[in-house]
Amino acid sequence: MPQSTPRIDDAPSLSPAAASLAEQHYEPALSPIVLAGAVRLIEVAIVVLIGFAVYVSYVVPAHGFAWHYFAAVAGIALLAVFAFQVADIYQVQAFRGHEKQYMRLASAWSVVFLVAIGVSFFAKSGDHFSRVWLGMFYVLGLFALIAFRRALFLLVRRWTHEGRLERRTVVVGADANGETLINSLASQRDSDVRVIGVFDDRGDGRASATCAGIPKLGTVDDLVEFARNTRVDLVIFSLPVSAESRILQMLKKLWVLPVDIRLSAHTNKLRYRPRSYSYVGNVAVLDIFDKPIADWDVVMKWLFDKIVGTIALICALPIMAVVALAIKRDSRGPVFFKQKRYGFNNELIEIWKFRSMYIDQSDASASKLVSKGDSRVTRVGRFIRKTSLDELPQLFNVVFAGNLSLVGPRPHALQAKAENRLYDEAVDGYFARHRVKPGLTGWAQIHGWRGETNSQEKIQRRVEHDLYYIENWSILLDLYILAQTPFALIRTENAY
Repeated sequence: MPQSTPRIDDAPSLSPAAASLAEQHYEPALSPIVLAGAVRLIEVAIVVLIGFAVYVSYVVPAHGFAWHYFAAVAGIALLAVFAFQVADIYQVQAFRGHEKQYMRLASAWSVVFLVAIGVSFFAKSGDHFSRVWLGMFYVLGLFALIAFRRALFLLVRRWTHEGRLERRTVVVGADANGETLINSLASQRDSDVRVIGVFDDRGDGRASATCAGIPKLGTVDDLVEFARNTRVDLVIFSLPVSAESRILQMLKKLWVLPVDIRLSAHTNKLRYRPRSYSYVGNVAVLDIFDKPIADWDVVMKWLFDKIVGTIALICALPIMAVVALAIKRDSRGPVFFKQKRYGFNNELIEIWKFRSMYIDQSDASASKLVSKGDSRVTRVGRFIRKTSLDELPQLFNVVFAGNLSLVGPRPHALQAKAENRLYDEAVDGYFARHRVKPGLTGWAQIHGWRGETNSQEKIQRRVEHDLYYIENWSILLDLYILAQTPFALIRTENAY
């Protein structure tokens, strides 16, 4: 979807209320889905460890080694997770330490052992298992699980206080509909939604200065800048579906943000099929945009970057040492070159490269793109730029700084231009490529759109490929891009 978001340098200044809120310290959000999954894994590990600990300490010395205990421990662990799921104690609300959590956990744990005893009875295998082992497994397992849940309660209480388990939400529409929406969200018990502000494009004559006690912080243009200065997890439109043209105008500005965008259905007279809705608490909403990479996908991509990036860095160190020596012998100046570029959500990041230009002609802002035969480039620089060896130090960004991914849209320099126009001026939707972390290589690069971008068509095609990658991301796609990158580097006609 095209957009016309202003450049960072020309971004509107925030209102005093919005600026004050944006300046407040906040912690990164924790995904409830990932938290619940991690708790499941930890509790499986606890059950397995307790079962084997009792087995090794009592059964083995008394009765010797027996394989069927391994199957029994694995079965009880899996059955326990299923029972806890049925007991509904894998919700963040349960982690907050309500007494019902412990009662449900003890009941589910007891049911697991009743089922295990029943299975062994009907299978006529009860004589194969030690009753002492079973009893100690039950008691010690129950104590260990309750102790873990107590520690989890303390952690969750701290995270709740820090705001890491809430969705920082803004509402678009400072009118009666917005007030109804905010009141509906506020009335829900144990809700993770925290409305931090309201935005509206209409003037103060048609939009209130506050909405249900929540301050109006500015226009939708201000919301784009606000979300780049503080954490915003969710945007909800309180406008009716009938305001289609107005909603579309706003979405053209907001879709560049890495946030979930929803349209509240509480004012719509037109009813869709139930499965068309999702819910924020009890409020029915229509999904407009989702954050591209969220929940377990974030974990998978982080692990992918750290594991594969570390392996790649270790393998690349000998090559990097040779390149560094060649640069040092070829021209005076430092081996490395640091440059500010746009990162995730337009955050300014500093990336590492091997220096490829003469030190007195380096262009940190890339106000003039490197062209074929550029006199600013050293002899070694021409080779490492053509082969992309100058990008290898960015593995430090991936492994240590964490502000780059192995695969993603390539980060561009701040003043990079195409036909004397800054990239965001030349291409509608340019900033939407910053909804994910930038990468060392990407979908555009393996399709030949690398190197010089001296025309609007080249940057347009690069952005189109970047947006395709964002919308279709998967670990398999990252693996495919990494596998194709060496072949793409052979095609050096656009790299100078």
